[in-house]
Amino acid sequence: MNTPRPASTGLSVQQVLLCGALIVTLSMGIRHGFGFWLQPIITERGWTRETFSFAMAIQNLAWGIAGPIAGMLADRFGAWKVLIGGGLAYALGLVLMAVTSHPLSFTLGAGVLIGIAQSGSTYAVIYGVLGRTVSPEKRSWAFGVAAAAGSFGQFVMIPIETWLISHLGWQGALWLLAGAALLIVPLALGVRERRVAAFNGVHQSIGQALREAFGYRSFQLLMLGYFVCGFQVVFIGVHLPSYLKDHGLGIGVSTGALMLIGLFNIFGTYTAGMLGQRFPKRYLLSAIYGLRAVAIVIFISVPLTPLSVYIFAAVIGFLWLSTVPPTNAVVAQIFGAQHLSMLGGFVFLSHQVGSFLGVWLGGKLYDSTGSYDVVWWLSIALGIMAMLANLPVRETPITRAQPA
Repeated sequence: MNTPRPASTGLSVQQVLLCGALIVTLSMGIRHGFGFWLQPIITERGWTRETFSFAMAIQNLAWGIAGPIAGMLADRFGAWKVLIGGGLAYALGLVLMAVTSHPLSFTLGAGVLIGIAQSGSTYAVIYGVLGRTVSPEKRSWAFGVAAAAGSFGQFVMIPIETWLISHLGWQGALWLLAGAALLIVPLALGVRERRVAAFNGVHQSIGQALREAFGYRSFQLLMLGYFVCGFQVVFIGVHLPSYLKDHGLGIGVSTGALMLIGLFNIFGTYTAGMLGQRFPKRYLLSAIYGLRAVAIVIFISVPLTPLSVYIFAAVIGFLWLSTVPPTNAVVAQIFGAQHLSMLGGFVFLSHQVGSFLGVWLGGKLYDSTGSYDVVWWLSIALGIMAMLANLPVRETPITRAQPA
């Protein structure tokens, strides 16, 4: 049986990788530093941590809910149109964050608008174009390159955002980032496909693709694992700076930690993409979730010092988004690339439900208990669950009846 190959999209792999990488760098890089806005915003506005955390939780939930819709539109009408909308919504959401003084409108900007923007400017949409451009045997590598670009954005934007806050104030920094988000619009033209074609010799409607995927056990298990991924990384990304401050460690340690997460994330995501070409991806995913649980146990068990923080940041950074390339590669491997953006969006919806709970519970339980301990241990338990859930995943292409 011959391996199905994507139809021509009129794009070169190099062009898609470059423009897609820059888009993901901006989109993921800007959001990675949102934790630094928690303290100055709640101090000036007189809000609680839960208020800010709830807006960030809504952001992740809106990202997840809008993800499948963005994926459907990208698969049907072209990713570049969705990316342009995502860039415009991103800029508008950042501006609303800067000017509003009411929790409800802050949640609308930081939560709903930016969440929708991220659904149309990050991995699921870019991976759809890559899946239609890159040959199947190189998809895991290409996904790893795109994920590494998002990791680079996280690394490089952290010092930029902290510098902007200290020199321009938190509001001025948000205005400047809104201008940066608008760069997504011209970059979107670089992934403009000539046409979107069917794959695997069998054309499926959206309804057929959804029934097939949600009725498939391995798809359900991948969604469960991604739920845990979202819970862990967003809780850490948003609440780690405040956790360190509560323990007497300054902003410099927090900045260094998030920079290290972004730096080692580059190597982790690229390595995961490469290893996904050679080894079963289900074992790779299980190892990542298991190692995350071990890293968190050690981090909260040893004395908290700048050195222990930096070591934890490097380890958790290497594992940070390393789940993204193998998870999406398995989805493409099982179901093909015709509806890849949409199916990737649904998997990511599970991720964002976990993100919502991770970031919201972080603020909620801190306000009620005065500690993050419960959420740390919950992250550990979920990591073990995800490790076990990914082991029985089947990676072989699904068998479909051929049309007469």
